[in-house]
Parts: sequence; structure tokens; C-alpha cells
Amino acid sequence: MISNKMQEIVAGNSMIRAMFEEGKRLAQIHGAENVYDFSLGNPNVPPPAQIVDAINNTLSSPDIHGYMNNSGFESTRTAIANSLNKRYSQSLTEKEIVMTVGAAGAINVILKSILNPDEEVIVFAPYFVEYKHYTANFNGKLIVIPPNPPSFLPNLDDLSSAITKNTKAVIINTPNNPTGIVYDSTTLRKLGEVLSAKEKELGISICLISDEPYREIAYDNIDVPCVLNFYHNTFIAYSYSKSLSLPGERIGYICVSPNIEHKETVLNALNVSTRILGFVNAPSLFQKVIEQLVDTEVDITFYKENRDILYNHFASIGLECTYPAGAFYLFPKSPISDDKQFCQDAKKFNLLLVPGSGFGCSGYFRVSYCVNRDTVVNSLDAFSNLMDTYKN
Repeated sequence: MISNKMQEIVAGNSMIRAMFEEGKRLAQIHGAENVYDFSLGNPNVPPPAQIVDAINNTLSSPDIHGYMNNSGFESTRTAIANSLNKRYSQSLTEKEIVMTVGAAGAINVILKSILNPDEEVIVFAPYFVEYKHYTANFNGKLIVIPPNPPSFLPNLDDLSSAITKNTKAVIINTPNNPTGIVYDSTTLRKLGEVLSAKEKELGISICLISDEPYREIAYDNIDVPCVLNFYHNTFIAYSYSKSLSLPGERIGYICVSPNIEHKETVLNALNVSTRILGFVNAPSLFQKVIEQLVDTEVDITFYKENRDILYNHFASIGLECTYPAGAFYLFPKSPISDDKQFCQDAKKFNLLLVPGSGFGCSGYFRVSYCVNRDTVVNSLDAFSNLMDTYKN
């Protein structure tokens, strides 16, 4: 009944389904409080209190349930543009903002607008696995740059070698899922220089897509630079899922560089792609809610404390882990080369972890620390006991 392509995709999702079912099975046996599930990146810090007031204020708006421009309410886009201008010294207008159904919707709209069949999209491992599916949606080809531990910053020599006349886009994700790494200004500037040089050498246009759902989840006053400052053909895909703890509302936007080539044509393509992909427009209620809260963020202190507890414990038991400056993930090196086997072993101690091979980076595993504090604290002995099994 279903297509051959979907049969392959559904079969590939079996690991995620199996992990979900395993969590339920372990909870039935040991009690949910004794199962330490670090598998999901689901924000657990409450949304800001202002959300409720903004929703109530919006419900009586006369135009809230009506049709709109496919790019979204002009007033919402203006508020977002003004906020970005203030934060990053940009010169954006509402024309460069397209409201989307989350960052996932944003990336699909961008790829629909720019990608021809068999053109290439480059990503850096470890990477968010859905990029593969988003690229395949439009018959593109995903090219994966091998991981660059321990920094996990992009290997720009490898990037330069990977770019061909078929390259259409490079996707970056900073702060990064799964490593928590933040790309600094030097890295982004050099990345932009590589792309500009390759455009000139090959006579092509290369798009940079910056996937930024974790932009506001950054710790210790670290700077998260604005990619618009480093390369002209840039798109930002943003979501409020993490910054406002609203993952189920599916609200985000595309920001297009004012300096992008053929800007009017690009903006028209994004507008039409939003419609013909079936999104039509981003959810109207939460467009208006966001308009009132563009400079509001969740308190990330809770995430930082979880990070510090786990990171310090991992260091004390011999787990190698690059210090994460953002997002809410740790990405330690597995004590054995087979990361899938390690995650299977972890289940014996009621620990649910995600193998790094699922992100294109074998030999590592992901720990999502957007969980309650009891889960973090009570899991420490389980991690210690797990590591003890590899010492003999």
C-alpha cells in the first residue's frame, strides 16, 4: 500500500520505536522513577508565565482565525525583524522573515525552494538525522563530512574538498544537537570564506542554512554569533520550541540574508513553497503570541545545573566528553567502539541513551539532560555501575 521510499523510512525508525517501547517495559518492571530516560530532547522547563497572558490577549483578535499571506502576519514578521536588528545589528525588514511550522518546516520550505533533483546538501557529522529525510523529500543527495572530535567543529578542509558543481547547500546546527558545541566567530568567518571561494571557483551559488532551534540555550555567557554577518547566501531556520518551551506548537521562521542573490525571487519561492507543501501558513494563534514575546526566553539555569551535575560525574568515572556550551545534550565517547552495544548494556542499569551512530558518529552516545532533577541525580550510581563493568 505505501510507497517503497516510505517503507524504507518506516523500517529505519524501528530503533526509536524500540527505545520508546523499552522505556515503557522497564517502567512497568522497576517503576518509572527508577528508569533514567535520557533519550528524548523534549524541553521540560516551563514556558514563561507571559505565554498565558499573550494567548488570552490574542484570542479576541478579530483576524486571528482568518487567512493571511503565506509568509505570515506582517506585524509578527516586523516584530521579529526588529528584535533581530536590535540584537545583532542587522538591517532586516518583515520581507526577509517567513513564518513557518517550526524549524523543520522552515528547512523543508528552504530546500523545496532551492533544490533540484540530484543536487547535494552537505552536513557535518554528528548531525540531526532528519536532514537526510528532508533532503530526500526533494530528491537531493546528502553528503556527510566525517566528525572532527574532540572539538566537533566543522573540518573546513574536508568541506572544501566535498564541494562540487552539484553542491547546492550546506546545513549547520549551532548550538549543536547532539554535541552541544557552539560555532564561534572565527569558525563561521572561515566557513563563509570557504563557501565564497568555492562559489567563485566553480561558478555556482551555494546556500548556507543555519538550523538554530537552540540559539537561546547557551551557557556561561558564551556568544552565539549571527551567521548573517559571515556569508551572503544565508538562510536561518528558527524555532521557538526550545527558547519558549513550546515544542508542540510548531512555530518558527525563516530569516533570509538581505544580501542573498536574487532576493526577490528567493522570497517569492519561499512564499509559494510554504503554500504548495501544504503548510499554507504557520499557526495563526501562535504567530500573534510570538509577536508579543519576541524578546522573552525561558530560564535555562535548570538545564545548566543538570549539565554540570552530569558532566562532572562523567569526568569522575572516566567518560570522555567535550564540554557542551549550549543546547541540552552531552555527547560522551563510548568506552567501547560499538556504541549500539554500549546503549544496550546501559539498559541493564535502566539507562536509556541514544547511540551516536544514529547521528552519523559511531563510538559516541547522546545524553539529553532536559529531564527532571531526580532523574539526573538518581542516575549517577547507574552510570558508575555501568562504567565499572568495562574496567575488568
